[in-house]
Amino acid sequence: MSRSLSVPAPTDAAAMPALVRRLLIHLPRLTALLLAATMSGTGLPARAETGQDFAAEAGGRLVGQMAPAVRLGTIDGKTIDLAALRGHKAVYLKFWATWCVPCREQMPHFENAYRHAGADLEVVAINIGFDDTLEQIREYRRKLGITMPIVRDDDGRLGELFGLRVTPQHVIIDRAGRIAYVGHLADARLDAALAQARQGIAAAPAKTRLAVETSAQSAAKAKTLDGGQIALADPDGRRRTVLAFLSPWCESYFEKSRPKSSARCKAVREQLVAHGGDASVRWIGIAAGLWASAQDLRDYRDEYAVKVPLVLDGDGALFRRYGVRQLPAVIVLDANGRVLRRLDPDALQGASLVDAARASNARSQPSNPPERRR
Repeated sequence: MSRSLSVPAPTDAAAMPALVRRLLIHLPRLTALLLAATMSGTGLPARAETGQDFAAEAGGRLVGQMAPAVRLGTIDGKTIDLAALRGHKAVYLKFWATWCVPCREQMPHFENAYRHAGADLEVVAINIGFDDTLEQIREYRRKLGITMPIVRDDDGRLGELFGLRVTPQHVIIDRAGRIAYVGHLADARLDAALAQARQGIAAAPAKTRLAVETSAQSAAKAKTLDGGQIALADPDGRRRTVLAFLSPWCESYFEKSRPKSSARCKAVREQLVAHGGDASVRWIGIAAGLWASAQDLRDYRDEYAVKVPLVLDGDGALFRRYGVRQLPAVIVLDANGRVLRRLDPDALQGASLVDAARASNARSQPSNPPERRR
């Protein structure tokens, strides 16, 4: 949108009708929401934050830092060692998903970057491994005719290392091994950052290393949407806890691309609304931080009258801790915080989540499932 709304300031604001004064007060937020609603035609829920905002947030923590010295295993069995590329090549990583509309729209630009990479640039596509199977990734590659190496982030660890907040998320590493750019759009800023990285223009070292608060810094507690702390296990050691992993956009965004996931998200949300007041078990809703802000989660809570405590897992630590890689997911903890059972959302349709939680008599599992090897 090339033009912005403007309203001349009145000489006597007190004389204005009350309705007009209220509109003026809220005009900045209304304008932001209108802009967000037209963003790229992606079908994402209206938000004040854009994809570039989420990427910039990650970039504020990462740009100027040395990139993690990790080895990437492709879906074709090859290995890309980022540490071995330092001093030799710049690196362009793109985090994406098959269900992501802007990812698909930007794929021609990404494929073009790979085909013209030359000897000074390594280009790697990193599928975020969230609600995507290996079969879906290969079929996507076949349909779109993409040829760059593809890595699947099976356990979300790469997303953690590179501050994943949005799809697509572009990460450029200069030849010295420093993170030079993090963005969302395939635009002139991305192209300029690629050119500089290839020419050996190093990113400025970060003055200070920002401390990143993670959801897993305290294994026993999480920060709620209202700013409080909630224990994941019952502090009194008496009740079970239901952890519902969700996203404020799952029902709407997945409606066409992942209709089964959309229906499951709706079913779990309806269960939380219907039974979340039952005090015989504890309830915690954990929302993915991907493409979501605290305001998005508040809007979701208010729109659907969700009364259970909600946590925004901004860095994905809780999703990783419990091995959740698909939306939605429901996990029942015993009174000591150990996993009793992972409930099938399909089985909850027409049933009570409370009854299912009470009936979870399976042997407790560790709350931290073993990490899968790449």
